[in-house]
Amino acid sequence: MNNGMIIRDAHYPGRAPIDAYGNGGFRFADMSHRGSLLCLPSGIYGWEMNQADLFSEENFTRVIEEAAGIEILLVGTGIDTRPLPADLKAAFRSVGISADPMNTGAAVRTFNILLAEERAVAAALIAVDA
Repeated sequence: MNNGMIIRDAHYPGRAPIDAYGNGGFRFADMSHRGSLLCLPSGIYGWEMNQADLFSEENFTRVIEEAAGIEILLVGTGIDTRPLPADLKAAFRSVGISADPMNTGAAVRTFNILLAEERAVAAALIAVDA
């Protein structure tokens, strides 16, 4: 039965600072999102990643597609900082992106500062429960 409700992939069409994180999600632009996020020049998107997932180029397809508008990619890796695989770092370098992994809290704080400075920044943020 169709009740007229349309379900779309999570997407906020703009750039916005992250107001809060934790409890498995994020708050931004007077909204909340449960799960991980990609914060890109074209908007903020739901991202199917969690702390247990391995990083691969496939996980970052949308980031690489928007590389022209990104100089710095902050990768919030969850509670603990995890390194990015060498092949993924090479893929980012090949399109002019400097990728910096850090825990999600540090990535959120750094993203907000660089966004306020109007830098060409993007963030890939894995949701944390803390």
